[in-house]
Amino acid sequence: MAELITVARPYAVAIFRLAKETSTIPLWSDVLAQLALVAGNELALEVVANPKFSVAQVKELLLGLLGGQQSAEVQNFIDAVLENRRFTALPAVAELFEEYKAADAGEVEASIESAFAMTDAQVAELSATLSQQLHRKVTAQVSVNPELIGGVKVTVGDLVVDASVRGKLTALASSLKS
Repeated sequence: MAELITVARPYAVAIFRLAKETSTIPLWSDVLAQLALVAGNELALEVVANPKFSVAQVKELLLGLLGGQQSAEVQNFIDAVLENRRFTALPAVAELFEEYKAADAGEVEASIESAFAMTDAQVAELSATLSQQLHRKVTAQVSVNPELIGGVKVTVGDLVVDASVRGKLTALASSLKS
């Protein structure tokens, strides 16, 4: 997965810069979401990988799926993706683009794992605390993971705060081995 993100990042950065300069962030968000959806389809992957179809034919197919006439920038992007054989990276490109879009708007998404179901008040309190610490608006995605035993594990981008019982037991076991 790390390799796919590494491949996708330059595309996402370039597209985000272009979208910001041309004030077309919503347009690119929609185009990338649609392309990511297509790239997630097994039949589409087979067509793109099939040597019987030229890059031009696949491009026309993708443009048709996007609703026909697209800007020159969108067409150039599709050309670059197909010629460099990066079609499978499109979902990661779309995901990174959305992260850059949110960061530009002063927002960040936090993944919160909890050993038990959290109430709306608990999620709101944790989100408010994270917002204060990160100086950004936090959107929380909450999931229940009973393997944590107790507590929570919060992931925001590269930042991981493991305040779970399992995490503390793992840390204790590591310190005892040293």
